[in-house]
Amino acid sequence: MTNPHWIYTQTIKTFAAGAEPGFEDPGELAATWGKVWGIDNDVGRIREILMHRPGPEMAVVDPSKRLPEIGSFGDPSVGWYFQSDTPPDIPLMQRQHAAFVAALESEGVIVHYLDGEAGNRLKQVYTRDPLIMVKGGAIICRMGARIRRGEELAVTRTLARLGIPILRTINGTGVMEGGSFAWLNDKTCAIGVGVRVNRDGAEQVRDVLARQGVELLIVDLVGYDIHLDVSFLMIDRDLAILNPMGLPFSFLEELRARGIRWIETDPADDGWIVNSLAIAPGRVLMPEGATNRTLDRLAAAGVSWVTIPYAEVQKNGGGLHCSTTPLIRDRL
Repeated sequence: MTNPHWIYTQTIKTFAAGAEPGFEDPGELAATWGKVWGIDNDVGRIREILMHRPGPEMAVVDPSKRLPEIGSFGDPSVGWYFQSDTPPDIPLMQRQHAAFVAALESEGVIVHYLDGEAGNRLKQVYTRDPLIMVKGGAIICRMGARIRRGEELAVTRTLARLGIPILRTINGTGVMEGGSFAWLNDKTCAIGVGVRVNRDGAEQVRDVLARQGVELLIVDLVGYDIHLDVSFLMIDRDLAILNPMGLPFSFLEELRARGIRWIETDPADDGWIVNSLAIAPGRVLMPEGATNRTLDRLAAAGVSWVTIPYAEVQKNGGGLHCSTTPLIRDRL
């Protein structure tokens, strides 16, 4: 045959890739992107994780900028705030963060660090919020606080360096933060909507999940609670720890309908207990401050834990869960 157009079309037809298997197929991801990036649960063993060590960005905290009517430090004209009675002890924050990293590495977790200058974004240690990991890759969020806008760029650059697919970037008037996103199981996710996450942002996440066959539950947060992970955390395949005072009863009904049990925190627990991190099914890294009553309930449910001192980092407004984004978890 000498017809160039016929030769071209026959060649293209012969070597077309086709749509199947889908993008999220493990074999397809490994062949194209080098690893099976993404997660479809919140309790499978963590293999790789994203973190940021507190550093020069903390210098934005000016002890003279006290807001006595609120009881915090902050400068509304700039947008930064530090919700504590005392200024940050940066060396102590760094030691506690390093101990957390060491605990993860002792469990075999590969820790990746965020690229780029943090500027004055003092909450960049909380890598949970600028992105959401789903099947096959990441969704880049759009932060709901002025001091955090711009973290999205550093996260995007980091994901590009690591070779992690970006499936969506929240755009338009959508606002979304990863601390308000949770996997209940491989077919169901939840997003807490409130002052830092709006329905527009949640619906953009739903668009991605729907293509993966995943249902999204919208949870209306209480008052000015900023994230779902303040009140809810999966810690085993069908077990959560939660603070019912921060959740609507309708969400508890959804959990029960899906066969998810839960342990309610005790009023005497430190509130950051819910912001722990499940590193494997039934295995948790937990901050100090749990009562014996709560620990007894966890033990009775077959949960094991390692306690991590993290109080100084928590002063900045986030805990262990906030300070991590798992990039790869084992499927259940």
